[in-house]
Amino acid sequence: MKACTVADPAATDAELASLAHHGDGDLVPGLVDLAVNVRSSGTPGWLAALIRDTDLAAYPDQRPAVEAISARHDRPSSEVLLTSGAAEAFVLLARALRPRRALVVHPQFTEPEAALRAAGHPVSRVVLPFPFILDPELVPASADLVFVGNPTNPTSVGHSRETIRALTRPGRILVVDEAFADCLPGERESLASEPDLTGIVVIRSLTKTWGLAGLRAGYVLAAPDVIAKLASTQPPWPVSAPALTACIATASTAALAETDAWARGLKEERAHLLARLAGLHSVRVVPDPSASFVLFDTGVPDIRIKLHARGFAVRRGETFPGLKAGWIRVAVRDVATSDQFALALGEVVGRA
Repeated sequence: MKACTVADPAATDAELASLAHHGDGDLVPGLVDLAVNVRSSGTPGWLAALIRDTDLAAYPDQRPAVEAISARHDRPSSEVLLTSGAAEAFVLLARALRPRRALVVHPQFTEPEAALRAAGHPVSRVVLPFPFILDPELVPASADLVFVGNPTNPTSVGHSRETIRALTRPGRILVVDEAFADCLPGERESLASEPDLTGIVVIRSLTKTWGLAGLRAGYVLAAPDVIAKLASTQPPWPVSAPALTACIATASTAALAETDAWARGLKEERAHLLARLAGLHSVRVVPDPSASFVLFDTGVPDIRIKLHARGFAVRRGETFPGLKAGWIRVAVRDVATSDQFALALGEVVGRA
């Protein structure tokens, strides 16, 4: 399969429904959750306590949180915008910008394309083939608003900073979804600390690493003029006081050290899962995953249902452009859980 660029100004109802599908839609009560890629151990106790103790009587004051994020990335506060999770950032970009040709690199998180379409923008796609390695030359020069993930959801592919930078050009805004950037020890491929963010928008989320999906906390890093445009489309007090507390707390030196330790532990747990999957010769795994999940093709169209019968919920792949039924995304869990899952998967693919 070769990479292809598709100009698609319209989408069917079924395609729009697929773009709106997320991992929580694949959860099944009572089953082991491998569908949602949020930190499996939940919110750390110290962070949960700080959030619980937040004063809810006063209106939220964003300034301390903005300063904390600014210091964390060594950027001026004018280059920081706090958002209600990364999802709001995609909506703000779609509403505030007026691209001539918006383009999304797939397979990747579908919310950017959904937001663009909801705002009335035609969307082109670059669909990467297995193993989903990005070649900047595949993106047409005419694309003036480009979305890419790094590491990418659902492929778990981590692109180098140089590869991502190669997508920049005069007149283009490059949006990099870095919701999983802290899965890499040292965040080594992140653009969040780039000296000059002209033409670059970096989106970060507290959801995954800190187990805060229900809180809705994230932020955007971009040049001041872009931040001002996005802020102009936000309602008053767009980020809650508890979310602001989380932004401040997770930007501390101690929290960053904890994140790095978590990323190193994640790397070991991911390696164990990969070793177990390597023993299943009918399973095609995306190599060198970088995030808190692994993507692979089982070749079994009804794989999810068969895994349900064995106690596991996984994220379906066919709702991501470029993937078909039989592809599943599996969250990295502890060694025991991965062992149990590999045994169940082996039973299924062995009988396919």
